[in-house]
Amino acid sequence: MTLATLSQVLQPALRDGYAVPGLVCLGWEDMRAFAMAAEAERAPVILQAGPSCRAHTPLPVLGAMFRHLADSVDVPIVAHLDHGYTLEECREALESGFTSLMYDGSRKPLAQNIEETAAVARMAHDAGISCEGEIGFVGYSGGEGSAGTDPEEAAIFARETGVDAMAISVGNVHLQTDHEGGLDAARIRAIEAVTEVPLVIHGGSGVPYAQRLSLATGSRIAKFNIGTELRMAFGAALREAVTADPARFDRVAILKETHAPVMEAARAVIRGLGASGRA
Repeated sequence: MTLATLSQVLQPALRDGYAVPGLVCLGWEDMRAFAMAAEAERAPVILQAGPSCRAHTPLPVLGAMFRHLADSVDVPIVAHLDHGYTLEECREALESGFTSLMYDGSRKPLAQNIEETAAVARMAHDAGISCEGEIGFVGYSGGEGSAGTDPEEAAIFARETGVDAMAISVGNVHLQTDHEGGLDAARIRAIEAVTEVPLVIHGGSGVPYAQRLSLATGSRIAKFNIGTELRMAFGAALREAVTADPARFDRVAILKETHAPVMEAARAVIRGLGASGRA
């Protein structure tokens, strides 16, 4: 088994100048393609179960799926809870075999976010796994706006929570379908100047490819969450498979045709962060 914690894959990335992709999973077909892409690229990856994934698949099932995939390849795989909103949800993920817990208190006042994230971090560390926190709310394309991360607050948050990775808001947004969302480099440098914690970019699909690689290799950003562009690859492949023959009804045959396009899209993400050959 190559199951790893978040710290076990991010610390080498920080040291050696690359970033590890946090790949947003929605079901068996995409998570299997992601694991196989990681093996093909000889790269570590983080398989992430976010709120939409958990809405239709229970955490114990997801934990078993992630662990099974880690057991089937020989590169590091992190089983990561993305955007956990309660201590109870984080505890359930831990008990379900996850190796990394991301607690999202970014909408809350700083003191409350610190207190609650620190509690999750203590629980994770007591169990020998990792914790990611978020300071500065990351909004949604066409929806709720972002609140940029204040560097001074980031320094306090990192120090007082004890997190292993810190997600920041620096111009990134979730669910962006183009690559026009350039990040605020000056704000990133200001945050880097006051903390040594590996940094995380949520909404990484919207970041221009060149800036992704530049930051992965030349900053403390060690993890980019990538979801939307992979969902788009899956959706395009599924649409093509369905419309090619309106008489088709076998879901196994139809879904099988998503595998190669999604795997190739994931391989491109891995290469674009400098993570290939790092396992």
